[in-house]
Amino acid sequence: MMKTELYFDKSTLRINDIPDSIKAAIPDIKWDRRTQEFRAPAYCYRDIILSLRANQIPYIDHARQFVPCEFPIKKKIKPRSYQLEALNAWQTKGSKGVVVLPTGSGKTILAILCIEQTKRPTLVHVPTIDLMHQWYAVLKDSFGINIGLLGGGENVIHPITVATYDSALLHVTHKGHLFGFQIFDECHHLPGAQFQYTALGSIAPFRLGLTATPERGDGKENLLYQLCGPLCFQTHIHELSGTNLSPYDVVTIEIEMQPQEREQYDLARKCYIDFLREENIQMSQPNGWNQFLYKSSITQKGRDAFKAYLRQKQLSQASRSKEEKIWQLVCAHTKDRMIIFTQDNEMAYRIGKRFLWPVLTHHTKIKERSFFLDSFRQGRFSILVTSKVLNEGVDVPEANIGIVVSGSGSIREHVQRLGRILRPVEGKNAILYELVSKDTNEYYINKRRRNHRAYQRSRSI
Repeated sequence: MMKTELYFDKSTLRINDIPDSIKAAIPDIKWDRRTQEFRAPAYCYRDIILSLRANQIPYIDHARQFVPCEFPIKKKIKPRSYQLEALNAWQTKGSKGVVVLPTGSGKTILAILCIEQTKRPTLVHVPTIDLMHQWYAVLKDSFGINIGLLGGGENVIHPITVATYDSALLHVTHKGHLFGFQIFDECHHLPGAQFQYTALGSIAPFRLGLTATPERGDGKENLLYQLCGPLCFQTHIHELSGTNLSPYDVVTIEIEMQPQEREQYDLARKCYIDFLREENIQMSQPNGWNQFLYKSSITQKGRDAFKAYLRQKQLSQASRSKEEKIWQLVCAHTKDRMIIFTQDNEMAYRIGKRFLWPVLTHHTKIKERSFFLDSFRQGRFSILVTSKVLNEGVDVPEANIGIVVSGSGSIREHVQRLGRILRPVEGKNAILYELVSKDTNEYYINKRRRNHRAYQRSRSI
């Protein structure tokens, strides 16, 4: 039998020959008639190598283009107990797995400890350019070495590199063999139709997924664990509140809509509900939304029902009465730092224009965004209005008040927004206000969401 040889080829592995026992154990290995070789997704590299070693089969590894290297931490770190627990749990699973920690609890510190312990060139994946620069600064400060960047016009590779998911996806076909350790921040994005290929196309044998909310609306958590490794450690907001996170309260405020808006809402809601009943569409069923989209697209009555659906949703989420309540809350918290969250850009800009407050959306230019965030951190601005760009990762520990004007039904989104105001600062007490239009579908969505453990301190007024 010839010696087994492995090659990395455009995000896949080429294997000249391999024993039947290993092929049976790793079903992703397939015979390629065109090249007369075996092929497997790059992420199978670890399993193949371990199987070859376990069976004492000689092999030549042409695929790997990285070697072990030391990454000593230059800046002294005093890990918290749960960070050490997470590190130990991850190493016990073979340095491959998902760690669930609340926003603000120090996921980046855990990652730094893992990089030092793993001693392999590392690629850190992040969902946004803001987070890319945030990670870059922390890693450079911690290790005292040059840090690579992939994204936002940057294309510089170093032994430790930070990349946006988008840029990592573009480069995985020819850089997927350069890193032995991959870190996926906000890893709940990873099972997405495209982003999963950043993990599938890399041979990195060591992997760490970091998130506060692994749950996905499409139920693809199993794919996340397949790509990153098993769930190896988990702790929640309520377990760290008051010790490692700021103590907090969640207050749901029911808002009476103005009479004219209420009348419009009731009419739009009736049109929408009547159509569901006529077409026997059960929105509680897994295919209910797809049925509604299809049925509403084929008749004028259906199109009217879809417009009514959008209208009743817009009226409840962007009620004028909510603007009045926002002002009352701002007046009650004049000495605090506040983030106001909306579901869409239109409402964010409407609030910003009315009260002359800075607004952050995905349309905000990088320089302007940096100016707004720096001014908020330094106290020149005490209020920021945003749609969704501050949901994930951006570090604003000075914020202690959040107002959710509107949002989706996603538990993840609301836990992330709560996390924005929980980063620990001495003497800080955080409050998240949720404004909910009374007797609307928004109210019932909020009621279901409050069953989550993060809302155990929740109260309504």
